Amino acid sequence: MKNLDLFNLGEAGNTKDSAPLAERMRPQKLSEYVGQPHLLGEGCLLRRAIEEDKLFSMIFWGPPGSGKTTLARVLASETKSKFVSFSAVLSGVKEIRAVIDEAKALWEGKKKKMILFVDEIHRFNKAQQDAFLPHVESGLITLIGATTENPSFEVIAPLLSRTRVLILKPFSEEDLVAIVERALKDEQKGLGRFAVKTDPATILYIVRLADGDARSALNNLEAIVSMVQSLHADKRVVTLEFAQEALLKKALLYDKDGEEHYNLISAFHKSLRGSDPDAALYWLGRMLIAGEDPLYIARRMIRFASEDVGNADPQALVIAVAAQQAFHFIGLPEGELALAQTAIYLAVAPKSNALYTGFGSVRETISQTGYLPVPLHIRNAPTKLMKELDYGKDYKYAHDYTEAYVVQEYLPEKLHGQHFYRPKGAGFEKTIKERLDAWQQIKKSAEDEK
Repeated sequence: MKNLDLFNLGEAGNTKDSAPLAERMRPQKLSEYVGQPHLLGEGCLLRRAIEEDKLFSMIFWGPPGSGKTTLARVLASETKSKFVSFSAVLSGVKEIRAVIDEAKALWEGKKKKMILFVDEIHRFNKAQQDAFLPHVESGLITLIGATTENPSFEVIAPLLSRTRVLILKPFSEEDLVAIVERALKDEQKGLGRFAVKTDPATILYIVRLADGDARSALNNLEAIVSMVQSLHADKRVVTLEFAQEALLKKALLYDKDGEEHYNLISAFHKSLRGSDPDAALYWLGRMLIAGEDPLYIARRMIRFASEDVGNADPQALVIAVAAQQAFHFIGLPEGELALAQTAIYLAVAPKSNALYTGFGSVRETISQTGYLPVPLHIRNAPTKLMKELDYGKDYKYAHDYTEAYVVQEYLPEKLHGQHFYRPKGAGFEKTIKERLDAWQQIKKSAEDEK
């Protein structure tokens, strides 16, 4: 195959002078790569795979600017593999077939391996992901996917089982300082030829503004240097004040696709669970001001109403759903108050996770016992044959009995006496618990009489 222009960005290391600084400064080999010591430190999994030339298919999960694409290129360079970059946004099954054909020709002709890098792999649909499966399994290609989304939700299970998920963390301040300083000194690919003078405080400001994102740090550095590079040599000075003015004030850190998204929603959820309305309002405000999708927050509160409040206050779910509807109806900014009202209600509501743990127990039981048959007496019997087979025989219609309650087994025989839902006695669950205890006593009495 001669041309794969749609998705082939070439071999690792191809850069042009006109490319952005972040692209020009990409490390070409492992010794130049900064960060991710949990993957690349001595004796760590990925380093051993590189040193032993035993790369495996993997998915890099991490926030923007954490070095996913760069690391994939470095792996190709270190293992002397063909590097093909494949865009999940621009490519489909047709392009997948084309790159697989190239991989076959490459292996048959030169015995050379191909690393297929798929950026934003979470954007592939099921059919596209399925197309990779046999070739990943056979080892024809070493697939490296990159995603900012949780692979557990966005990547199909068969592909996940054939790859390893490696988490890339945001760069530390020390890492970013090293990256920025290297770019300032490098005369070939970086900004060294401009001989710009600065100081550690200014570099640290640029680094902290990027908050773990190497691409952002280099983009900001390039923007600042571009403002002084045409000045006389003794005027090419970047002070802290100049950097602050050039980059304006630091915006509230928030990346809806990155780690901070999960940090803030976690803080919000835990504040609600901890019955702290002030903290809940604060984290709600942080997310809304930073541009989070309000309906996402509403969905999380609806989930919280069932998971952490449950039947201790059944109104919690009603109010959470009402907030979603209210916001959908009136939008921004007025709809924010409905979300705030609900956040406070949930924070001060009585808490119970009995519903959550009960349903979890059900799932666990089903996984252990399999699909037990429905007892005959509670099966539906719409046909004569089913009645002859005793479907529905001896079923007791609850409304024919006092207070619409009758002792009768509804679980499979193997699960007789099993209790999944155990109300804790908080709020309305106290009433539920009293009812269940009374019914349990009636059951016990009935069994004792047998």
